[in-house]
Amino acid sequence: MANRIVLAVIIVNYRTAHLVIDCVQSLLPEISEIDARIIIVDNQSGDDSVSRIQTWLEEQGLPSSLVLLLESPGNLGFSGGNNVGIRAVSAEYYLLLNSDTIVHPGAIRILLETAAKFPKAGIVSPRLLGASGEIQMSCFKFHRPLGELVDSAQTSIIDRLMQDFVIRLPPTMDVMEPEWTSFACALVRRQVFEEVGLLDDEFFMYFEDVEFCYRTRKAGWTIVHNPAAEVVHFHGGSSSFEESVRARKRLPKYYYESRTRYFHTLFGWGGLLIANMSCVSGLGIALLRKWLQGKITGNPEFKGTDIWLNFLSPNKKSSMLP
Repeated sequence: MANRIVLAVIIVNYRTAHLVIDCVQSLLPEISEIDARIIIVDNQSGDDSVSRIQTWLEEQGLPSSLVLLLESPGNLGFSGGNNVGIRAVSAEYYLLLNSDTIVHPGAIRILLETAAKFPKAGIVSPRLLGASGEIQMSCFKFHRPLGELVDSAQTSIIDRLMQDFVIRLPPTMDVMEPEWTSFACALVRRQVFEEVGLLDDEFFMYFEDVEFCYRTRKAGWTIVHNPAAEVVHFHGGSSSFEESVRARKRLPKYYYESRTRYFHTLFGWGGLLIANMSCVSGLGIALLRKWLQGKITGNPEFKGTDIWLNFLSPNKKSSMLP
């Protein structure tokens, strides 16, 4: 296609106008030598995000040919919002970028060079850093039914006995090929979307990146992580999930809806049932460990019941979607 650009950067906004502006500011010098365009998709924020971002773009003299601001027809979640941006422009590569990120100098160039070096890499990801420079976990093994026992038990002896099911991969200085990578920042080749389709927009948020990486690998592509490219990710800036985990609050309903959809999509009814039973077993182990350690608290544990959400209708789209 004659008017296909090299790179389209997709940023989905939901009430984070100040973060979007900071993110775009970090991007502009990185794409100055690239045939690129930034697509900001406002996911029907319902606040003054659109006017604030539009005003800033005009003040900076940034034309829509460089930075395009779109409004989605509703709050379509992570997948739906990104799909709006992907459909809006034809590019060789699409960089899906969270609004709560800052791109380090050279990161975009390194990601594109990595994609060129590894022609079977359907997705390329950078190292994610926290606000203080700490390395964030961003490379993983797939969530598997028996792995739910390990994840819920949170017990070192279980981790050692079931090492193959530990999801998180330790950070490395070397280029690696994880089974899936965080979509806080991920470069996706155009051909991947053409072969496997866009993100599953019936996920509202969470697990959509895992499922998309699964489809990508199943189609014969690899996932490549290059830690030489670095992006700061203010974890939770665009979602309350991490805050809820730290505070031991009940996780949002859409998280468990996405979890159910994921396990059923990849492993069927039997896999979903095994995943839930494994999770319950892991929670029992964690409870026993805490009791033996004298660390039982009054904090309620909802996970054991919430994992059954949508069990009888696992393909039902999220209740958060319009």
